[in-house]
Parts: sequence; C-alpha cells; structure tokens
Amino acid sequence: MQQLPETEREEKRGQNMRITLAGYQGLLVGLALFLVLVASPVRALESNAYRSEVLTARLIVAEAGIAPGSQFLSAGLKIELEEGWKAYWRSPGEVGLPPEIDWEGSTNLESVDMLWPAPTRFRAFGIENFGYAKQVIFPLQLRLANSDRAAELKGLVDLLICSNVCIPERFELTLPVPLGTGVDAKAATDIATWAARVPVAGPESAIAVSGASLKQDQALVVQMTRPSGWNNPDLFPEFGAGSAFGAPDIRLTSDRTGLWASIPILALSEEQTSLRITVVDEDVAVTFDDVNTTDVVPAPPYASETSQDRGQFFPILLLSFLGGLILNLMPCVLPVLSIKFGSALRMKNRSVSQLRAGFIATAGGTVAFMWVLALAVIALQTLGYAVGWGVQFQNAYFLIALILVVGLFAANLFGVFEISLPSSWMARLSGRFGRGYAEDFSTGALAAILATPCSAPLLGTAIAFALSGTTGDILAVFTAMGIGLALPYILVAAWPGFLSRLPKPGPWMISLKIVLGLLLAGTVAWLCWVLIGVTSPTLTGLVLLGLGLIVLAARAYQVQPSNGLLWGMTAVLGMTLAAPALLPNRPADVTNSIASYWVEFDRSRIAREVSQGKTVFVDVTADWCITCKANKTLVLDREPVFGALGGEGVIAMRADWTRPDATIQSYLEAHGRYAIPFNIVYGPDAPEGIILSELLSVDAVLEALSAANLSAVRKR
Repeated sequence: MQQLPETEREEKRGQNMRITLAGYQGLLVGLALFLVLVASPVRALESNAYRSEVLTARLIVAEAGIAPGSQFLSAGLKIELEEGWKAYWRSPGEVGLPPEIDWEGSTNLESVDMLWPAPTRFRAFGIENFGYAKQVIFPLQLRLANSDRAAELKGLVDLLICSNVCIPERFELTLPVPLGTGVDAKAATDIATWAARVPVAGPESAIAVSGASLKQDQALVVQMTRPSGWNNPDLFPEFGAGSAFGAPDIRLTSDRTGLWASIPILALSEEQTSLRITVVDEDVAVTFDDVNTTDVVPAPPYASETSQDRGQFFPILLLSFLGGLILNLMPCVLPVLSIKFGSALRMKNRSVSQLRAGFIATAGGTVAFMWVLALAVIALQTLGYAVGWGVQFQNAYFLIALILVVGLFAANLFGVFEISLPSSWMARLSGRFGRGYAEDFSTGALAAILATPCSAPLLGTAIAFALSGTTGDILAVFTAMGIGLALPYILVAAWPGFLSRLPKPGPWMISLKIVLGLLLAGTVAWLCWVLIGVTSPTLTGLVLLGLGLIVLAARAYQVQPSNGLLWGMTAVLGMTLAAPALLPNRPADVTNSIASYWVEFDRSRIAREVSQGKTVFVDVTADWCITCKANKTLVLDREPVFGALGGEGVIAMRADWTRPDATIQSYLEAHGRYAIPFNIVYGPDAPEGIILSELLSVDAVLEALSAANLSAVRKR
C-alpha cells in the first residue's frame, strides 16, 4: 500500500504535476492558434441540428473535409441547454445517466474516442450530481478507416437532461464529410477550448488517499499539494457504476498549497473498478487513475467547527427544554411517571423534606442519564461513528437489558416479589443519601431511558443542532432536555403540598398497582417486538424464558433466601444478556404490515420518479419509534391520507430503520436530521423536498402532496 507523501517530497511532486499540466494545455492552445492561422474562409462543417424545448444538439468538425493522407478528424458533440437544465458527466453521481452515442450507421469510420470535459457539481432532489449547464462540447477523436474516401457520420445519441424533472432524449445526428482541405476557425477553437477542460493524467505521487477498506458509511480522505496554490477546488471520485459519494469536506492549509478532503461514501457498487479521482480547480483539471489507498488517515490542516448560528443557541435550548417536557406525555414515559406518583402515595408518611429529597433524586436520575447519553454521543462521534437519537434501540444487548429491568418492575407491581437491596447496601445508602433515594434516582433514569425512542415535537430541531454542533452544544442541549423531562418531579419537590390533594391510601391502590403493572407489561411486549425485528423470534423467546426464570428465582429467594438461588439468578442473567453473542443473528422480516402501495426505500429512485412527474412521499420509521407508530395509526393508515398515498402518480416509500442501515443514516444526515420519524415529500415543484413535522397531521400531509406537484393537482 502506498504511504502518505513525505513533507520534503511534496513540493517536487507538485511541481511535476504543474509541469505536466502546463505542457498539455500549451499544446492545446498552440493547436487552436495554428488552426485559426491556417484556416481559410470555408463553410462550417456541421450536422443537422436536433431541437427540443430544452436543448439544441449538433455535430461539428474542425476540418472542412478529409485531406489526402489524413486518418483523423477533430469533431465535437455540441449541446446547448435552456436555463436550469443540465446534462451529465461520465460518472453522473448518485443518479443520472451519461450521454451515449452509437456510431453503427457511419461509413468510413474505424473508431471514436469521446472525451469528457471536467464537470461541475449540482444538487437535485437532495442528491449530489456531476455534469454541465448551459453548454457543453464533448470532443471526439475520429479515426478513419480509409484516408482516400469520404465519410458519413451517423450518431444515435441517448441523453438524459434534468431540471426539476428529467427528460430522456434520443435523436440521430448525420454529417457527411467530403474529401477536401481547409479548417473552420470557430469550430476548431470551440473544440480546442473544451478539449483544454478535459482532465489530464496526474502523477500518482501527487496524491495520497486513505480508505483501504472502502466501506459504505465511511469516508475517503484525500491529501495533495499544489505549490502554486489552490483557488476553489472540487473532487469527483469514481469507483464503478452504482457507487455514490457525498459532497466533500475540503480544507486548505493556511498558505493554500495543501489540500485535505473527506468524501462520504454513500453507496458502493458490487461491480467495482479501480478507484479514480478527478480534481478540478479554476485553472486545472487532473484525473488520477488506479489510485492506491492506505490505512493511514492524514490529519486535517485545521479542526472544523460546524457552522452554527450562535444566535440560535438560546432558542434551541428553549426548544430542547420544551421537547423534553412534552416527552412526559408520550406513551413510553407515562408508565414510569405513573409509577413514581403511585409510589408517592405510599410515602405520604414521609416528612416534607424527605419527599422533596426523593423527587429531587428522581429528577437527578433523569438528568444524569441524559449526561451519560451526551457523553456517549461525544465519544462515538470522536471515534468516527454516525450517531442518531434512539439508535441504541437497534442494539440487542441494550434491548435485552431493558426488557429485564422493566419486566422485573412489572413483576414487582404484580406482587410476585418486593425489590429491595441487601441490608448492608441499604445501610450505606441511608447514611449518604437517605433510605430509598437510590430507588428514586433509578426511577428517574429509567424514565429517561424509555423516553429515547420517542421524538416529540420540537425535539428534532434541537437534536439536529446538537449532533451537528460542538461538544458544548451536545452537553447543553441534552441537559436542557433532561431538565424538561424532569420538570414534573422538580415541581413536586418545590411544592410537596400537591401530594396532600391525592387520595388517601386504601384498597384502591391494589387496583392501581395492577394497572401500572399492566402498563409496564405492555412496554415489555413492545420491547420484545422491537427485539424480534433486531434479532429473531428464537432469541426473543429465550430472553423471555430467562426473564421468567429470574422472576421465579426472585420469588423463591424472598420465601427462602439462599446463596444457591442468588448464584442461579446471576448465571441466568448473564446467559440472557449474552444471548446475542451465543446465537447466530438471523433477523426476522418484521417490517410493518403495510398497504401494497408502499415500496422499499431507494434513494436514487426518488429522482427517477420525480423526473417522470410523480410525487414521492418518504417515511423513515422503525419498530422502536413510538411517535412513528402514532403517525402511522392516526394519519398515514387513515383516510383521506391513506387514499392519497395510494393514488395515481404518488410513490409511497418507507425506510425501515429498526436495524442499523448506513444508507438511511446518511440520508437523514444529508437533510440535517438525526432522529425519527422523518417524513418528506418530493415532486416536480419541490425537488429538494418538503419536510414535515415529527407529529403528522392530515392537513399537513395533504398540503405537502399538493404543493410538491401542482400540475398533477390541476389535472385532477
């Protein structure tokens, strides 16, 4: 594997690259000048023109005819595009098709080499594409079969051009080339000008690339030097048809001679070729073929702080606080909140100070878990992992631990056994925190854990700000969210007299415990459903068996304590937690039961469907996302939205993020989102998409569908 270029050799390599480019471009300029000087006033040799509403295309030839003994012709495919329309490069990006020409009907033509001028980058449908706007001439090097005969060029052109929609064009251009001499100055200059934009071969030593594994959801890191300095560079990697790369993060050294770029790998084709990278600047275009990679990742020239509007910081903190507060109303948090207030009824014999301390401990547990989550996010981002809100529910070990904890709480409420710590632990905790405060703290932490699969209104904006910002942003947002989630406990701690208004303890509390136990049992059932989607029904059944054995052992231990039961419970607990490692992971196909019109998420298909005048509705969801389930039940699966999504000209696309999926992760990040649900509507009138709120409404969905494709609405 090629190692990174040594510092003392970089300037020499850059000079080699500069000399190569200067020589090649000098030859092209000289050729253009020569053709202009020797040109005689001859009639321009060009084909019939193909015209449509969006383009004009023709073949042009620099020579007026085939001179005696000549075996080559300099030609070009000239395409003029209307405003807003674009054609594609040889590697079009995430979607698109490069132009193709079939010369089968030509006479006296042995071969044709088509050259590709350096492209520009443009975005459509939230996707990176490479190509040309307004005008492009593709230089053609024509080799004749016989230099003493006239030729006829017949090119059948297949071309895809795009604006808000994409139109495939197919047309034939015909150009007879007689015997003769002379040069058309304008055609020769035009062809030479665009030939000068064709990237030249760069010296391999001038570039260093890290990414030996070249795996999806990772990044390609490029480093190179140009002694004369970079102006406004861009990079275009190619790795076989079907491979796609995101917009590069390009950084220059302080003297602008060094370039460092990190290019996200969005998709990799199964038919991979050698890695090729084209670097384009204002006055240079170079292609590096057969690029070798290294495991050594070059450090960037400076640390990148995400560009954030600091004026939004305090409004974002307010959104974080309100989002955390709203989480208390989500179904995944209500059982724990109810348990806490139910336990408060049993503690009415406590003093006011003890009640206040207990609720403060619960609030502390909630905020503490948010801090742990924030630190975990920071650590994962430092290690280069993509992080999103609620992604821990894609982890089998986390789900199993949560099933065991919530299941034991439910069994406790049903009266199977009483949860209590060993007397020695209780004595120590009583001395430090007061009796029972550890349980209060853990209840608050559990409430925060169960809140993470929910995405309340306002929360998506706050999470996006945090995860795309600095370490301080992450800590501040998660702290504000934790305080909002803990606000009910804080209010009771501030006004404990509120508890005196609750009913007095009595027989009704037995019924309350059963109701609360059923709520937690329902939570266990939901967690098991999620675990089936992440792993398999077999593993989930074994986890439930392990939970049952632990509950029975806990009941037996309470009746007759023994060390054997403790060791047995510990062994079962360990085996249950280790189940994913002990069993092969065969995820079951448990995608949501959906109507037949829903199709599997395909990012590249969005542009294709919209280009044909259709509307695309994307729903990013997961089995563990409670808010997603609410949207599905209350809006998406009900009329009139149900009928609209299944209507003519509408493509309903569902992305299932129950299990980790790098494609979905990168799609969310491309829209600045790190949490689900995420719903967006694309159409001819909304190529960049209309993003909907986390909580859907019937009116919002129908209005977005109409706004994305106004022409379709008028036809109805």
